[in-house]
Amino acid sequence: MSQKQHSRPSHSARPTRLATLALFVSALFLMGIGPMQCRISDLFKIEVLSSPAEYVSGGDARVAIEVPAFIPLSWVTVALNGADITDAFDYDPATGKLEGVVTGLAVGENVLAVQAIKGGSGNKRKLSVQILTNHPASGPIFSGPQQEPFLCADDGDRANAELGPVVDEDCTIETVVSFKYRTTSGGWADYDPDAPTPADLAQTTTMDGDTVDYIVRWERGTINRFIYSIAVLSPNAQEVDAADLSAWNQRLIYYFQGGVAIGHYQGDPSRSRMLYDYGLGKGYAVAYSTGTKTGTHYNLELGGETAIMVKDRFVSGYANPDYTVGVGGSGGGIQQYVYGQNHKGLIDAGVPQYSYPDMLTQTIHIGDCELLERWMDFQTVLGNPKWANWENRTEIEGLNAINGFPNPYLALLPFLPPGSSECVSAWRGLSPLVLNPHFGTVPGISPADQASTEWTHYGDAINIYGVAADGFAASTWDNVGVQYGLGALKSGFIGAAEFIDLNSNAGSWKNEPEMVQEGCPFLSFLCPNPADLAGLPIFPDIYPNLLDPWSWRNMNTSPDFGATPGPRKEADPGAIEAAYEHGHVNIGDIQIPLIDWRNYLEDELDMHNSHQSFAARQRLLNYDGDASNQVIWFTDLRNFDQTPMAFEVIDEWMRNIQANPWKGVANNKPAAAVDSCFDPDGNLIYAGEDAWAGILDNEPDGPCTQEMPVYSTSRIVAGAPITGDIFKCHLMSIDDAIAAGVYGGVVFDAGQRAQLDAIFPTGVCDHSKGDARRP
Repeated sequence: MSQKQHSRPSHSARPTRLATLALFVSALFLMGIGPMQCRISDLFKIEVLSSPAEYVSGGDARVAIEVPAFIPLSWVTVALNGADITDAFDYDPATGKLEGVVTGLAVGENVLAVQAIKGGSGNKRKLSVQILTNHPASGPIFSGPQQEPFLCADDGDRANAELGPVVDEDCTIETVVSFKYRTTSGGWADYDPDAPTPADLAQTTTMDGDTVDYIVRWERGTINRFIYSIAVLSPNAQEVDAADLSAWNQRLIYYFQGGVAIGHYQGDPSRSRMLYDYGLGKGYAVAYSTGTKTGTHYNLELGGETAIMVKDRFVSGYANPDYTVGVGGSGGGIQQYVYGQNHKGLIDAGVPQYSYPDMLTQTIHIGDCELLERWMDFQTVLGNPKWANWENRTEIEGLNAINGFPNPYLALLPFLPPGSSECVSAWRGLSPLVLNPHFGTVPGISPADQASTEWTHYGDAINIYGVAADGFAASTWDNVGVQYGLGALKSGFIGAAEFIDLNSNAGSWKNEPEMVQEGCPFLSFLCPNPADLAGLPIFPDIYPNLLDPWSWRNMNTSPDFGATPGPRKEADPGAIEAAYEHGHVNIGDIQIPLIDWRNYLEDELDMHNSHQSFAARQRLLNYDGDASNQVIWFTDLRNFDQTPMAFEVIDEWMRNIQANPWKGVANNKPAAAVDSCFDPDGNLIYAGEDAWAGILDNEPDGPCTQEMPVYSTSRIVAGAPITGDIFKCHLMSIDDAIAAGVYGGVVFDAGQRAQLDAIFPTGVCDHSKGDARRP
């Protein structure tokens, strides 16, 4: 659980407790029991299966009750708020427990009481009690006040889920249940149970070995204001009011989706994920929500809340799965790491695909990209040939760069040779999306709401970060004391003068009140005709006034090209602490089985860079010294999807854990749950504990490390650890840095030493001490 959930209750909780006590006493009287006739005990073990007891939503909950062997089941009665609901429970011989769905829960706290009554005896009775705190299906539960403005999905986006109109201000859409079948040509078509069997109806064989007609029951509607979907095989009956679970394999996939967005919209659901062919064909039930799509928002507290509510709907309305496994790429992988940490039991295993440890710590080094690209581009203009070689940029940025690689921005930068970097090809435009309060938008927004909304990640999650002194959402981004290019200096790739010039010119991002709207190329209607640029001076007429791919207009840079250092930016007070307290940072507190798989895409300058899997592993190691629950697989290029194999290995792993729980996660690993790399056709290159040696240790490079080398980041080049989780570094004086050997054998002359003092007046980063603001 997140630190926030462990916090001490405030005094404001006391009235709620008094109200609960009053409700409990009232419930006893309704059951015909006086307060002196009962004694609260743990005789019966009451377990809420569908969600944590304090996070029930939608008015119902699936509950299991363990009855001691010496008590006949006929003696057991169950009451909700004093009303007898015993008939809602049946004995489950597989678990040896009573199980049932409690319905009709009032919003707020509800008392579920279990007692044993023998022949109406008046003896003092032992009661076991569970408080169920129910919340509206429209939310929220714990994510705080709901965001405004919040635009409902437009007709086209609702059509992706075949949903009707919005019916209220919470963007509620009437729940729909319909049926689809898989065609023999590999598509989906509507299935009408009253019509003749379609000639092109495909069959599928589940992982339990059953071959059935490939017909799917598809439920969708809204939960927590977002569009949700639940799909499951339904070959033997097609009833709207009751799911056919005859072909269900007792396992649930929660499909988390990626993307980058900053909220204020209900979202665009993905048909291929809602109706995930591999999972459904193998007999899994598949759950999905636009609220757990980071292409809708990146508030992972809201996302975790939504996932809890969607799973609650499945377990309450269908059944309790043997286990729930997450899947999803990029932001979908991040969610598995973060929710696996913050909400124990939400998912039991995960297949994070081309993931990162979390989203927020990516902003640390990606926020550097344009600061560094701008400097290197204009070094090229000024005649420094080093940075015209794109591959040299890796020495500063850490990320890969390739000469001759297609670069759509070169038309705006004719002084650069062909080539690109990951910063440009993958990340350009995302810094303004995250940082610029003017840049974002959503479908259907009014001009007034467009102008008044803070379009930043921090504004999207203002319930987490809080409000800064300037009235905007507090920001975590900080580069005070960061020595860009330090590794390149120590290796001799750049000299002391160039190191100083880089750090004097790098600057930082402006605070939100100072930012302005982006220009060309991000707003294409602002781009001039290239012929109109002829004869204009490069500075300042063309760059950045007419052409600004770096978002230079929103940077704080040197006013005189380095003679006066560009100011650095400090994180707003409380923002970093809040990010940790609300679970927005992956600290490695994850114990579930994980197969972290990605296609190796470094040669495509794809944003899903390969070192991220190892950043996640090191965080696991830093947390408790153990990363045995994480397996890392890479498959070269995009040709092959290793995910089905990962599901098979996860299933064997989970079955082992269920059969031998005392062995824990690591000792239940199947043989295939081992670090591996695969060729473009999915064939194994190497598997073994030493596959990735040399990345997180000082051993010689392992076979997979040699086959698929990893890159780094600008902050790693600047001396930070591979974990990438230092928002704000501790500082040390330059004298102390020199004494500690931070600069290796580099010696600064008196003039250079004075320049360093001017660039870093409060000192330089001491990364050995970790984050200065981590709670």
